[in-house]
Amino acid sequence: MSLKVNKRVKDVEGSSTLAITARANELKSQGHDVVNFGAGEPDFDTPEPIKQAAIKAIQEGFTKYTPSIGTVKLREAISQKFKKENYLDYSVKQIAVSCGAKHTIFNIIQVLADDGDEVLIPAPYWVSYPEMVKMAGAVSKFIPTTAKNNLKITAKQLEASITSKTKILILNSPSNPTGMVYNKKELEAIADICVKHKIYVISDEIYEKLIYESNQYCSFASLGKEVYDLTITVNGMSKSYAMTGWRIGYCGASEEIIGFINRYQDHSTSNPTSISQMAALAALQQPEDAIIFMRNEFKKRRDIMMAAIDKMPGISYVKPEGAFYLFADFSKYGVSFDLAKRILNDVNVAIIPGEGFGAPGFMRFSFATSAERIQEGMKRISEWLSHNKIK
Repeated sequence: MSLKVNKRVKDVEGSSTLAITARANELKSQGHDVVNFGAGEPDFDTPEPIKQAAIKAIQEGFTKYTPSIGTVKLREAISQKFKKENYLDYSVKQIAVSCGAKHTIFNIIQVLADDGDEVLIPAPYWVSYPEMVKMAGAVSKFIPTTAKNNLKITAKQLEASITSKTKILILNSPSNPTGMVYNKKELEAIADICVKHKIYVISDEIYEKLIYESNQYCSFASLGKEVYDLTITVNGMSKSYAMTGWRIGYCGASEEIIGFINRYQDHSTSNPTSISQMAALAALQQPEDAIIFMRNEFKKRRDIMMAAIDKMPGISYVKPEGAFYLFADFSKYGVSFDLAKRILNDVNVAIIPGEGFGAPGFMRFSFATSAERIQEGMKRISEWLSHNKIK
């Protein structure tokens, strides 16, 4: 008898990166020297004071349930962070802590999106956004971007995409996979459209501290009271603090939205891990020396990667301003998924193909690996390309 599952789950696609990742791990286990440009996480260790805070929490027995949306102390620290760094006034009652920013976004979509609602997603996009929308019974509507507009949507494009069914816009800045950062003027134009049409905005700001061209960052919700009321600001500990495995994300929104997220989380995960919450609290209370160090290292690595790709014929990209990805156009060499498999099998370099990000022909390179490995991996790719003619 065939298994009958929920249609929403049945329609969800697995991560498009799994095949490449699985093959890379297989080659590595066989003793091959694999250069991995697929990582979506910092290669740095979690800073020591954060780890010590977790150890202290265990030793002191802080291992029980907490409120579903996080401890009051952690939410107070997040509230202070929002006010100091993002000019956002979210009270403790307006903050929910979840098991990573991914979980936070999932909860928000489940709460806000209903059957048939349209969710606008700029493309290229993070692979999980459309699948989360499917699981809510809603419909993803993609807004394509171009290199001419630096892989960012325009207010004109946004307005043209809106219908009577449009409910949410997902905005990710800095972006995974492109590394693009929306400036204040661009955000203001988008905000005007969202306010005009009363569209909710999920502002995914998980990479906000990893910006290389400017230290000025604009949170979408800071652009005015009407925008603030429509925005759910998402962030977390994973990228900036090298805490991917700790699984702490959070959001700020209206008390009403947070109330529904609380209710939803009550019956799914309940609270995020108590120990990780104490580690997150310590992270928010620490000086940002470790973040500054990582950011400077990522910038150096980005520049090394760009210099190498600049020498490769037929490859183009838009200079990434943030995050730790470079999204390059390899379309002149063929289909990116097939190309990624060939490069991995031939020269043991793992790259993530663009199909899963809504951008066939592109490749996502992560520079969250050492400068030495970047140089080695790019050397192998360059030599491989020299033996494969552009179509």
